[in-house]
Amino acid sequence: MDSAIIAIVGATGTGKSALALELAEAMGAEGRPSEIVNADAMQLYRGMNIGTAKLSPSERRVIPHHLLDVLEPSEEASVAQYQRDARAAIDGILSRGATPILVGGSGLYVSSVLYDFQFPGHDREVRDRLEGELESHGPGILHHRLHGLDPVAAQAIGPHNGRRLVRALEVVAITGKPFGAGMPSESARWRPAVTIGLRAERPALIARLDARVERMWHDGLVAEVEALRPSGLGVTAARAIGYAQAIAQLDGVLTEPEAIEQTATLTRRYARRQVGWFGRSPGTHWLDADDPQRLALARKAVVSGTASKPTSAPLA
Repeated sequence: MDSAIIAIVGATGTGKSALALELAEAMGAEGRPSEIVNADAMQLYRGMNIGTAKLSPSERRVIPHHLLDVLEPSEEASVAQYQRDARAAIDGILSRGATPILVGGSGLYVSSVLYDFQFPGHDREVRDRLEGELESHGPGILHHRLHGLDPVAAQAIGPHNGRRLVRALEVVAITGKPFGAGMPSESARWRPAVTIGLRAERPALIARLDARVERMWHDGLVAEVEALRPSGLGVTAARAIGYAQAIAQLDGVLTEPEAIEQTATLTRRYARRQVGWFGRSPGTHWLDADDPQRLALARKAVVSGTASKPTSAPLA
């Protein structure tokens, strides 16, 4: 499909970045250059590399990458700003005659680009009140309240992402509608797109995620966090999975085994939420993460511009 965005989505640990590189190289060999646009919220941050599995410059195989390392860890990411930046990057890629490949597991960030999604405004008074509750009582009470107002959004966000919970409740208060009510249908695409999803059977994915968390500690996540702290970590960066646990370890709140286990548990929960988010899209062409033919199948989906029949959630 010419002039279409290719989106590669799926749970953490399914190999999205690797497939994006393989696909970009294959298309480049055919005379169709491609550029990759990051859609992982935590990979926006400079210096947050190990805990986000960010590809190093040498690992990017000279394929142009966009929206990596664009924020300081002290800054707060905004999906509305990301939408503007990502769409500008995509427009630039298309103007150069190249194909944009949007890659990441942050569901709302991906959807903000692919769909004609309009973000509600802000109410400073409402936001301040909710942030005060978050600070005083933690995210659990906000999650419980959101579940009563919008159970779909509560399930997608989970009980630990305080910033997202605050935003969802703010939108409900401003609009009087569920947080997800403005999510457009598949027919409301911003640009033509082919979406490829990577899936794995749950036991295999759990083993892969657990190994990934162990590797984060082995590769020096705690040292990375220690180096970032003097410059300041904002709320979003400090609460990122793995980073929050490394901070707790440095502060003596958690032992290293406890920090690793807590990170692994939260990573598995996050993967389940990712599956739920991306599994709702009926236009996704699902591929097995370990299928040796996955590149050929992905290329076929791109060339045909078609997607697989709607499937149930790819993980139990």
